[in-house]
Formats: sequence, C-alpha cells, structure tokens
Amino acid sequence: MVTYIGMLNFTDKGIQSVKETTKRAAAAKEMAQKLGVTMREIFWTMGDCDVVCVLEAEEEQALAAFSLAVAMQGNVRTRSLRAYTAGEMDKILAKLP
Repeated sequence: MVTYIGMLNFTDKGIQSVKETTKRAAAAKEMAQKLGVTMREIFWTMGDCDVVCVLEAEEEQALAAFSLAVAMQGNVRTRSLRAYTAGEMDKILAKLP
C-alpha cells in the first residue's frame, strides 16, 4: 500500500460554500473508492491547512488521479506528502551504505 498525507486549502469558491464541506468530503470519499483509493481519515484543521487527510492505494497512479479529480472541482488546492510506515522506513534504511 502507498500512503499519502493530503493537505488541502479552500479556494475562494470552496470557502464561499464551506457549509457543504462535509458533504463534499463524503462525495470525495466515494469517488476515491471508485478510483482505488481509501480515505482513511479526514480532519478539518486550523493553521496552515484547512483539511488534512490520510490516503492509501495500491498504486501511486490511483492517488494522482484522485488528487487531480478533486482539484478539478475547484473547491480546494492540494499538496501531498508520501508517508512511510516504520517497516517501510526500515527497508529504506537497510539499503543505506
């Protein structure tokens, strides 16, 4: 599984209809499933990001397609971080000289 942390900020369009944000998130979760992505967690946050989510998929292309599909709706701008579990990090570290 590939894990990403999604960091989202509302666009002007998204903040104007912020009362619909939880409904949009539910719709995004359904769309994610159709694209082979699982949205494990969704958090509305204060600070640098308006929304943070944890995403998983079997392949990175599915995550990329999902991110683009969400961005196309125009409610949020997205950034993402590739995340590694401790086990994955141990495998990376084992390759170091």
